[in-house]
Amino acid sequence: QLQASGGGLVQAGGSLRVSCAASGRTFSSYAMGWFRQAPGKEREFVAAISWTGGSTFYAHSVKGRFSISRDNAKNTVYLQMNSLKPEDTAVYYCAASTAGTPTGWGNRYDYWGQGTLVTVSS
Repeated sequence: QLQASGGGLVQAGGSLRVSCAASGRTFSSYAMGWFRQAPGKEREFVAAISWTGGSTFYAHSVKGRFSISRDNAKNTVYLQMNSLKPEDTAVYYCAASTAGTPTGWGNRYDYWGQGTLVTVSS
C-alpha cells in the first residue's frame, strides 16, 4: 500500500514537499514515480527514481524545479516542489514499479497510491 501526503495550498513561487509512505511490503527494490492529474486533464508523468536512488528522471515541465528522492530505510519517497506555478495544481499520485528502473510510462507501474491534492494560487 502506498500513502501519499503533504499536499495543500501554496502561493505561486512557493515550495511544498509531498511524501509517499509504503506499507505492507518493502518497496526498496522498486522504482518509484510521481504522476499528477489536473482537473479535466489526463494523468501525466512528473518524476521517477531508481530503486537505489542513483538515477532520476523528470518531465520537462518540472525539471529544475522539482526533485525526487527516497529513503529506503523509511520506505518513503519524496517530491520536493519549488518555484511552484498555478499550472502545477493537480492531484499527485505515487506509484511503484517492480522493474526497478525509472520510467515515465504509467503502465510500467504496478502499485498506485491514493492522491494528494496540491493547489497553487496565483
